[in-house]
Amino acid sequence: MTPAAAPAGAKGLGAAGKVPRHVAIIMDGNGRWAQQRGLPRAAGHKAGAEAVRRALQAAADQGVEVLTLYAFSSENWRRSDEEISDLTALMRFYLERELKTLEKERVKLKLIGDHSAFGAELVERLDRAIERTSSNTRLTLVIALNYGSRAEIASAARRLAQRAVDSEIEPAAIDEAAIAAELQTNDLPELDLLIRTSGEVRLSNFLLWQAAYAELLFLDVLWPDFDEAAFAGALQTYAARNRRFGGR
Repeated sequence: MTPAAAPAGAKGLGAAGKVPRHVAIIMDGNGRWAQQRGLPRAAGHKAGAEAVRRALQAAADQGVEVLTLYAFSSENWRRSDEEISDLTALMRFYLERELKTLEKERVKLKLIGDHSAFGAELVERLDRAIERTSSNTRLTLVIALNYGSRAEIASAARRLAQRAVDSEIEPAAIDEAAIAAELQTNDLPELDLLIRTSGEVRLSNFLLWQAAYAELLFLDVLWPDFDEAAFAGALQTYAARNRRFGGR
């Protein structure tokens, strides 16, 4: 990440006070991007990793506080062993390459999901990166790894139920705030904008609770082609919307 000029049309967005505090992205389309070019899927994932760098830079430049990326869902384990191996190897490579950049640019790394499933070596690298960036305050980068929103909500419900069984809380005290406090995103700002690339129009078990009042934006661009201009355009679309939160 290096300082970069805002893309055309993005100037003044931050000054207007309409920049979302928390943006989440379902990064979809790596495989199709590679297929269109006659390349192996691994090449698409590599190009997608470069798009992550651009999105991170754009988010920091635009004043976004939290960027959450859906990197590996709990359903992705259904993919071929070869593709899973490619994804984890790429994760390991970019983590090694980008850690110093995250530190330099004051980006804090946070994980949601259960990353323990990726093996001891990668878990150690991830935990070390989280520790080394824990005091950074410019931007929080949240990576969803082995994440599924339904499982997250079910886990929160089980913890609250156990507390009720143990007489720590009354069942009547379990409200929306209590559930939200048990989610892995409990220390983050409310989700403002959720983007999905590739033309697919669904949430795919991602931040279902958190997206209740988020603005949703579905883009036809494949993730490896998502660049600073696309990010700026998404923020402009968000800024133009009237968020009523159920009001008139």
